[in-house]
Amino acid sequence: LYLTTKPAGKLINRVVRYVFDGNSLSQMKMIVDNIPAGSFHDGGRIGFGWEGMLYITTGDAGDEDAAQNTKSLAGKILRVMDDGAIPADNPFANAVYSYGHRNPQGLAWDANGNFWSTEHGRSGLASGYDELNLIKKGANYGWPVIQGDEKKEGMLVPVAHSGASATWAPAGIAALSEGLFFGGLRGQALYQASFPGEDSSAVIEELFKEKYGRIRAVALGPDGSLYISTSNTDGRG
Repeated sequence: LYLTTKPAGKLINRVVRYVFDGNSLSQMKMIVDNIPAGSFHDGGRIGFGWEGMLYITTGDAGDEDAAQNTKSLAGKILRVMDDGAIPADNPFANAVYSYGHRNPQGLAWDANGNFWSTEHGRSGLASGYDELNLIKKGANYGWPVIQGDEKKEGMLVPVAHSGASATWAPAGIAALSEGLFFGGLRGQALYQASFPGEDSSAVIEELFKEKYGRIRAVALGPDGSLYISTSNTDGRG
């Protein structure tokens, strides 16, 4: 579970593990503690990769510079073992797997083992540049130094982004044979990313635009169907 709590008056995030016996939770174990938290840019997605490691998205929690600091847990994708131990091959000898993120919201692995994440771009009066990223170990995804198609040595650009004038506010993501599907909160759509060419460029299609409102979680069920949840009573719907 990814929890937000306020010990000693300071807002922080924690990842904790419980045993569920069918009726209740017990045997709480702290997996990752003291993740910077905020009312916005808070990350919060967790998921197990193909190799059994636990991945955790964290937002910059309002501190943009923290995203570029590999010693901070803010603005990152973290990777730990299921007991919280740090894998020996993590790139920075801590829980950080990738950095330079503003607010990554979705995690998915496709059939080829590629690791994908959705991420919120800038907000406020100049909203836009939401991202679909192909995640690589130790890579820097540029926030707050670059956004959109901007380039800088040592930083990766997104596989796709919403542009300067459009906002997806992407959330959960799932991988199917037909491509990647991710929810849009402000965009109020289910987005499909397909890769018809050989250059890895993505084509983004809007599905169910403004039909169901804000789409939050997107998951592939054991029956092969795609399940989505809406988020229309979170104060922004």
